[in-house]
Amino acid sequence: MSTIDQQFVEYTVKALVGHPEDVVVDRTIDEKGVLLTLTVNPADLGRVIGKRGSTAQSLRTLLRALGAKNDARYNLKIVNNDGFSGAREKNDYNGNASVDNSTDEAVENGSSYAENTRKELAELDDLDI
Repeated sequence: MSTIDQQFVEYTVKALVGHPEDVVVDRTIDEKGVLLTLTVNPADLGRVIGKRGSTAQSLRTLLRALGAKNDARYNLKIVNNDGFSGAREKNDYNGNASVDNSTDEAVENGSSYAENTRKELAELDDLDI
């Protein structure tokens, strides 16, 4: 039996995604409140999260409003179920798959590129235009 909060999240997310049959909302209750765990098709994960998390944040805001009405505290957890383990698969020019273990994290070291850019910007400040 699903509750109003589960029905609300399920209805809203099914309207957003391309594979509505794969939407699953699990509900657990603990000392912190009600936790709704949302699982969607991996292809639809970006649609549910949105740009910079805006869609997910909107869902959470609406859940808070529903919680205020029902005197409950709701939390929404979106599960990434595509088996991502930190390694990305890339195809080389021959179509062979290889695993890329690199990350997109910024490297914070004293690079000469950053120093050269700062010098060029300082020189531009000195120009009288």
